Amino acid sequence: MSFPTDRPAVWFVTGTSRGLGLELVKQLLARGDRVAATTRSSERLLAALGDGIDPSRLLPLTVDLRDEAAVRRAVGETTERWGGLDVVVNNAGYGFLAAVEETGDREVRDMLDVQVVGVWNVLRAALPILRERRGGHIVNVSSILGLTAVPGWALYCAGKFALEGLSEALAAEVADFGVTVTIVEPGYFRTEFLTEDSLALPAETTAHYPAIREMTLDHLELQGSQLGDPVKGAGAIIGRVLAGEGPLRQLLGSDAHSYATAKVEALRANVEATALSAPATDFPAA
Repeated sequence: MSFPTDRPAVWFVTGTSRGLGLELVKQLLARGDRVAATTRSSERLLAALGDGIDPSRLLPLTVDLRDEAAVRRAVGETTERWGGLDVVVNNAGYGFLAAVEETGDREVRDMLDVQVVGVWNVLRAALPILRERRGGHIVNVSSILGLTAVPGWALYCAGKFALEGLSEALAAEVADFGVTVTIVEPGYFRTEFLTEDSLALPAETTAHYPAIREMTLDHLELQGSQLGDPVKGAGAIIGRVLAGEGPLRQLLGSDAHSYATAKVEALRANVEATALSAPATDFPAA
């Protein structure tokens, strides 16, 4: 089912009080679409949007995505208000920078609860609606660090790698229902992602990883000079949904494309290096 052209589309977007999520909401409202915007603070979202917002087109929802019942209620409020659902954007998330050894149990669970469990809660609530109407689009906002990993970002990568695997399987499962899935892989965008208010750091560190301490400082200093323009990024995501067709993965940013290219080349070299040894573990051919 193609993107609706005879009526305003209904979007359900998570993580909307800042960054790409906030910019998505702004652009969707400017288009005249209807947006259910989840956030941990509706007050912060409304303050960021400012005056002049048409309240008939915006449904701000304070939702803890880890709470399955709360997510179901939020999706239910959306469909009750506007009679349907067209696009789901799973955007909520945050960064975490630390060595694996420094990452505590609670920090692991908190990250995966948001980046994996929260997404799954949204999907379980939304998929029956999209499946029944035989159409729709799911956008899962990953990261280039969902495709490749770098030191210090292990926990964040773990969540995004999981999201990518989930999304690949989901795309194949729902294709026959007319539902499209897109995995968005941004590079560094000039949002608040790298600010001290947004980037989570470990409760305790050790002296054994000075390179990661240096990386942390470098990333905090990078704030405000990232390559990616969130206005263009949000526009590209909307454009992909409007087009209806395209590759499973949407890379955003020249830095993301460079990282992806290096990953593909490294993976190809690995595959070729094991071409002869891999079959050695097979049973002999009959």
